[in-house]
Amino acid sequence: MPTSKHHADSHDLIRVQGARENNLKDVSVEIPKRRLTVFTGVSGSGKSSLVFSTIAAESQRLINETYSAFVQGFMPTLARPEVDVLDGLTTAIIVDQERMGADPRSTVGTATDANAMLRILFSRLAKPHIGGPSAYAFNVPSVRATGVITVEKGNRKTERETFTRTGGMCPRCEGRGAVSDIDLTQLYDDTKSLNDGALKIPGYSMDGWYGRIFRGCGFFDPDKPIRKFNKKELHDLLHKEPTKIKVDGINLTYAGLIPQIQKSYLSKDVDSLQPHIRAFVERAVTFTTCPECEGTRLSEAARSSKIKGKNIADVCAMQISDLAEWVRGVDHPSVAPLVAALRHTLDSFVEIGLGYLSLDRPSGTLSGGEAQRTKMIRHLGSSLTDVTYVFDEPTIGLHPHDIQRMNDLLRRLRDKGNTVLVVEHKPETIVIADHVVDLGPGAGTAGGEVVFEGTVDGLRKSGTLTGRHLSDRASLKPSVRKPSGVLKVRGASTHNLKKVDVDIPLGVLVVVTGVAGSGKSSLIHGSVSGRDGVVSIDQSAIHGSRRSNPATYTDLLEPIRKAFAKANGVKPALFSANSEGACPTCNGAGVIYTDLGMMAGVSTVCEDCEGKRFQASVLEYKLGGKNIAEVLDMSVEEALAYFGAGKAHTPAAHAILARMSDVGLGYLRLGQPLPTLSGGERQRLKLATHMGEDGGVYVLDEPTTGLHLADLQQLLGLLDRLVDSGKSVIVIEHHQAVMAHADWIIDLGPGAGHDGGRIVFEGTPADLVAARSTLTGEHLAEFVGVRAKAARAR
Repeated sequence: MPTSKHHADSHDLIRVQGARENNLKDVSVEIPKRRLTVFTGVSGSGKSSLVFSTIAAESQRLINETYSAFVQGFMPTLARPEVDVLDGLTTAIIVDQERMGADPRSTVGTATDANAMLRILFSRLAKPHIGGPSAYAFNVPSVRATGVITVEKGNRKTERETFTRTGGMCPRCEGRGAVSDIDLTQLYDDTKSLNDGALKIPGYSMDGWYGRIFRGCGFFDPDKPIRKFNKKELHDLLHKEPTKIKVDGINLTYAGLIPQIQKSYLSKDVDSLQPHIRAFVERAVTFTTCPECEGTRLSEAARSSKIKGKNIADVCAMQISDLAEWVRGVDHPSVAPLVAALRHTLDSFVEIGLGYLSLDRPSGTLSGGEAQRTKMIRHLGSSLTDVTYVFDEPTIGLHPHDIQRMNDLLRRLRDKGNTVLVVEHKPETIVIADHVVDLGPGAGTAGGEVVFEGTVDGLRKSGTLTGRHLSDRASLKPSVRKPSGVLKVRGASTHNLKKVDVDIPLGVLVVVTGVAGSGKSSLIHGSVSGRDGVVSIDQSAIHGSRRSNPATYTDLLEPIRKAFAKANGVKPALFSANSEGACPTCNGAGVIYTDLGMMAGVSTVCEDCEGKRFQASVLEYKLGGKNIAEVLDMSVEEALAYFGAGKAHTPAAHAILARMSDVGLGYLRLGQPLPTLSGGERQRLKLATHMGEDGGVYVLDEPTTGLHLADLQQLLGLLDRLVDSGKSVIVIEHHQAVMAHADWIIDLGPGAGHDGGRIVFEGTPADLVAARSTLTGEHLAEFVGVRAKAARAR
């Protein structure tokens, strides 16, 4: 007799009703659990708002609420998303494209526990034996303490007079692998006194707290030129350890300039610093390989302890695919379970297409796609089931050859009984979905609606923008442009490149391709980007707070402020929400954040300025009939018409807006906060900014990142216009439509890591398709379909 379905098994849907985050318009969807659901739609249509800002955000907020009030006090406060009902949620694990921790001591090995397992392995088997796992850790210093220490074991108490802990950290570089040398002439002008402004370090003004500290510390005379300081005074200015002082009855801490710089700037990733501070660090600090550990970060003892002739630094420097083979040769019954677990982790790297990395690779140097796949390694061996995994374009940076492997991994996570939600544009990944949610119909205010929900076959027949373009195929160009010259690269050996010689044609569209890790970025960024006249647009993140927006990032606000100031006879600073024109109640933020202690904080729209961010008096000044708040609320297309003619005619603003429109950002609001932009939107905003720079050669690193299938033609048109205007364009790209559109292709390979680093093909796309001699050639031939036969016939 069949049993009826248990009530506990009926919760098989995630129900979303009335989602209104960002541009979502009362969206309601039902997502099947334990299935693979792909969210598609043009860039800016609301995919990330639905998946990350609504579903994943609410799941994380609810999990945080299960902790005690004390623990919640140490956790980030998460506001409830703008949604009426969210039902059937499970624990969400977000695997996004955010760069991994950029601390110099964070590596691929430490981020995935592979390093921890290797340390245990060496502590058990390595000869000579030097201690426990911490003795092989480059981020654990050796410690020796004296004094009475009470140690409790069971009911016994013992007292020790000394305590030692053996760590593997190199004492000279403190586990960083590099030592820094500071140019003192960049810190101060020794002909001046401190009060005369001798210090050149950004932010070290004598008008603020630093002035009070330097004047009140009593270690030196602030009116004496620095070159007249005696030895002790100079030591105190530069090297004094943090010391408590009292100035005007206030307890403060004084520290020398060099300890301050090391703490504030050198302990962070240089790329994460603000531009003016990064420029100072690059000017004042030189980094050299640590002479004591030779860049291995490890103490001499850790380097002397070996298994099969290799120390832990040697094995961490090996390519992971080679390390996996080395681990297979370690056969000892006492560590068999550990070796099996380590082998599984290393094999996962190879499977996911990251076998070319090494465990000592700093995690801050990984691209967004590599970082996302490295985070996946943790979850592949996880025992968790019935959780929701959320991925943000996991195919970024992947060659068509590697996408198949990524698809297999997504299916494996689903088959373990998990709900897998993927935001994706690539048709190769969309077609493996069990369920598709297509958002649109347009971007920004023209999007935010569900235009299709169902199967992949249903999507193809739906007539939506994604459905119409899902089966798009590119055709090879009937003719290609002739180069106007060549850019010579000789003996390129950055990373895995094997003394590559190549002539890159100028005056044409060149696509550099190859499997992930084959050496594309090493070739172009290592040998081309630094040259004069080369404008390089890479994938580094855009740094910006909620106060930053497209107008401030592109410097569009500058001509707008000047135009308003000139038309009204007032100061330009009035028309900045970060300066004199800011609403005093919310300080120009537009919202007021209220911290509720142990409960989640609440942000409310400022009642005085109604979210407009400006003082009421500023909004009375008009340009062409509109105030500054109304202008910042315009879309790029609206602003293009507004500043193009009439009383508001401003050529400088119109030129910047035209570039934003060219890269497909016509729907973006000028005052939209940068954190609300998708990854693809940020990349194109950066492209629009750099297009204004003077340069004969443009280098673009995967400009199709975050681009919908329908936006490709606009990007290809933009690349064509750049080339036709006399520029040379070099694109690092995996997308077959861009390859097919190229005038010249440079294909690297044949594999990744030490199996790559060579040029396996140079020529036109038609020649590549006809030859089919490389993996890229095979995939491109398949992509252009029947046209490949015509190319071969020619």
